[in-house]
Amino acid sequence: MNKNKFRKAIYIMILSVLLSVTSDLHSAEIDGIYFNDEYSAGNRKLNLRGYAILNYMLVIKAYAGALYTENGIPASSVLGETPRILELYYYHKISAEDFRESTIEMIKRNTTDAEFGTISERLNTFNSFYRDVKPGDRYRAEYIPGKGTTLYLNGRALGTIPGNDFSKAFFSIWIGRDPIDKKFRDKLLGRG
Repeated sequence: MNKNKFRKAIYIMILSVLLSVTSDLHSAEIDGIYFNDEYSAGNRKLNLRGYAILNYMLVIKAYAGALYTENGIPASSVLGETPRILELYYYHKISAEDFRESTIEMIKRNTTDAEFGTISERLNTFNSFYRDVKPGDRYRAEYIPGKGTTLYLNGRALGTIPGNDFSKAFFSIWIGRDPIDKKFRDKLLGRG
């Protein structure tokens, strides 16, 4: 191989490495908002599955969200006994009380009366974790089997609730059968 071909091959190899490293720094960017490409949940690595913006009244951006699961988990199993993370970036101020009310309403939409009754005490405890948010804040909900659902605000843990039945009901707000927005759900699940 002559020197020019060798230099060209080295240049192409270096360029491809740099491009792959640069593209992996932030695998999801929505309107200038970045999400990690992966998270660790316990001893498992969760990868970005999908991301989207949820609009209020079609034109007002409410929040951007990203869902993380292990590779190979079918969409039908995401609410099963498997780790998952949902991270939401907020564009507007929202009060803790508004979070509490909408969480109850949306969980009721996605559970039977019996299911809701089973988790209602834990839901009351979870709702006490909420804090007011301002633009740029992020909530992250993380479910780890055997541990429970932990709510984080800007990376700080606010509390954990045990049980996949609770986690399934909570995550159903965004990725359940009757979510807050079906297009948002489908994009989070990687179907949109």
